[in-house]
Amino acid sequence: MQLSPASREIVSATAGVVAAHAEEITRVFYPSMFAAHPELLRVFNRANQAIGEQPKALAASVVAFAVQLIDPDAPDFTPVLNRIAHKHVSLGIKPSEYTIVGTHLLDAVGTVLGDAVTAEVRAAWDEVYWLFATALIAEEARLYALGGTDPEQPWRRYRVVERVEESESIFSLVLAPVEGTTPAHRTGQYVAIAVDLPDGSRQPRQYTISSGPRGDALRVTVKRVHGIAGAPDGQVSTWLHEHAMPGTILELSQPSGDVVLDDAETPLVLVSAGIGITPVAAILEDLSRRQPERTVRLFHADRAHDTHALYSSLRRQVLAMSDARAQNWYELEAEQAPTLHPALPGFMDLSEVDLPSGATVFMCGPLPFMQAARHTLIARGVPAERINYEVFGPDLWAQQPVDA
Repeated sequence: MQLSPASREIVSATAGVVAAHAEEITRVFYPSMFAAHPELLRVFNRANQAIGEQPKALAASVVAFAVQLIDPDAPDFTPVLNRIAHKHVSLGIKPSEYTIVGTHLLDAVGTVLGDAVTAEVRAAWDEVYWLFATALIAEEARLYALGGTDPEQPWRRYRVVERVEESESIFSLVLAPVEGTTPAHRTGQYVAIAVDLPDGSRQPRQYTISSGPRGDALRVTVKRVHGIAGAPDGQVSTWLHEHAMPGTILELSQPSGDVVLDDAETPLVLVSAGIGITPVAAILEDLSRRQPERTVRLFHADRAHDTHALYSSLRRQVLAMSDARAQNWYELEAEQAPTLHPALPGFMDLSEVDLPSGATVFMCGPLPFMQAARHTLIARGVPAERINYEVFGPDLWAQQPVDA
């Protein structure tokens, strides 16, 4: 995948300017595109648009891809591209939509940079975009085919067969397909759920499959998002909280996600906070069935015991394994609820916990939490390449000083 010589020279000369204005460019791009194509509002997460996360993620991705094209020493972009492709498949992105995005993105570059964007400059960055787009389209086509999904009909109907209240604001839904069988998924993957809201709009949100592969159903665990500091409540989580009862029909995407449980026998360290416990729950359910002898250390941070979702099932699974240990931290309390080890007060501290030699780490939780955990683990000698993470929402990891 290479730029033409002429475009390579232009992109090399202008990449710094585009990078410096990348967020401004995407802030112009999205309103323009949605004004011309309001149907795309049914695909994009409006909450991420409102708080600016989606523009930042798009800006970082396009610039990083361009830098890889002109700098042979730049980090490999393939892992980022694969992660984006999985997100797009979960949202039902179609190849035809890349043309719309490309046109409005290049128009936004011209709007922000003005006369500096000559016809030659636009053509060079158009080439960058289409190399980016075609790589994504090819990978997404592969994922759709593997999942047996028609990209033109990406949503499948599921019925809620059970609902479990995990805490005051967290609940689990067990979902079975209305027709056919549950598609195969790898432990750690997620699905998108699309709902039609009272205002007539449609919005998708991604939720981790919080159960291991079961064959006949899957479970998602949802945290109802309450707005703080004037922000609105979560639209989809609130709708699901109020309406997703046994018998309700929901539309789901095919399972997606590239951060998945491997089949190795090496020790595993699971680090999570809050609703980030959901992929950990799926991993432990799977391991307790298939690899009950595997060495596992679970470290989880939460506000309190009564907000600790899936606690009972997690405890059963840890007890069922021969070399699994768990340690919890509760920010508001350290009550002696029935735990394998007493919960510790305050925030998670991994500086002195038991880390099995040669372990692979899986993390899920708020971005600052994962950055702090990663920093501590690396300081303790865990190689960065053995630390895997899952982010809920646009992936801004690459923009953060993770080792600072």
